[in-house]
Amino acid sequence: MQRQPAQAMLIDLDGVVRRWDPAVPAAVEAEHKLPAGILMQTAFSWDLLRPAIAGEITDAEWMHLVATRLPLPSDEAAAAVAQWQQHRGTVDPDALAFVREARAAGRPVGLATNATDRLRDDLAALGLTDEFDVIVSSWELKVHKPAPEYFARACEALNTEAPWVLFVDDDDRVIRGARAAKLLGFRWTGTQDLPYLRKALALPS
Repeated sequence: MQRQPAQAMLIDLDGVVRRWDPAVPAAVEAEHKLPAGILMQTAFSWDLLRPAIAGEITDAEWMHLVATRLPLPSDEAAAAVAQWQQHRGTVDPDALAFVREARAAGRPVGLATNATDRLRDDLAALGLTDEFDVIVSSWELKVHKPAPEYFARACEALNTEAPWVLFVDDDDRVIRGARAAKLLGFRWTGTQDLPYLRKALALPS
């Protein structure tokens, strides 16, 4: 990372600011006698996930497609998916505190996420709507991480040139894309990363 501190930050939602409890899909799978792991495996099949985060289909359409692939009668499959989707994750309090700390120190912070059209409702439900200076949603841009255009438009939204933007994500592939786009990519592994990230933004100690 360059010697000069970053002037702004882009941070991922899922796996960084928002956490998911694996017990939730596991319980649904057990109740409906589904193979362990099938909900996540099906939903994140690239042929289903890509159009959902690229703005080509809605979240509801994505979940309908997931249900059609489950080895259950259609009504039960739809009910299982709906039951699973009632859980919308929880906010990591340490990650949120870091976002607030950065903004309080005058560093603009953007949420940079591959998301569906359900993102804004999720942010409202989680109390996150006003916690970021900008929201950079792949569904709204119609382009997803790690496409170079995504990073370019995210930096434009922050009004900060790429070399001065700290990009925090938990996905190695996305971090490689961010670095290729000249951002200061840092792979999030947990709250143990926070001291380093504070230094990268030159936050007051």
